[in-house]
Amino acid sequence: MTTPTLIRTGAAGLLGLMTLVPLPLRAQSNGALPLAQPKAANLARMRAEALNGGLSLYRADQCMYETGAPACLLSKTQRGFLFRFQGGAPGWQQSSPPDPSLETEVLVSPNGDQILAVPYNGPIR
Repeated sequence: MTTPTLIRTGAAGLLGLMTLVPLPLRAQSNGALPLAQPKAANLARMRAEALNGGLSLYRADQCMYETGAPACLLSKTQRGFLFRFQGGAPGWQQSSPPDPSLETEVLVSPNGDQILAVPYNGPIR
């Protein structure tokens, strides 16, 4: 009976040690997303949702739900992340063909923490 206790204690001790050792952040390489891009995409999507009546009335393009929204990223510069995406009433993407009613552009700060501008939010151009 002491062996399982030792194993459990050993595993718990090891897990505790692992949680105490900070892991270094890795540099971006091999096409990995900048750490700020997923934050920026989430912020841009949430701004569009708020501007267009909330989730009961509006859904952003499914590309905005992918990590970092690379398909909706128009540009990434020193000014920040510029996203352009369509949206519409809930279920618009499941229609055949999909029937979006709105287009939104949102510029988010380079660190992904702040909306800098909403250059466009209106009917599809």
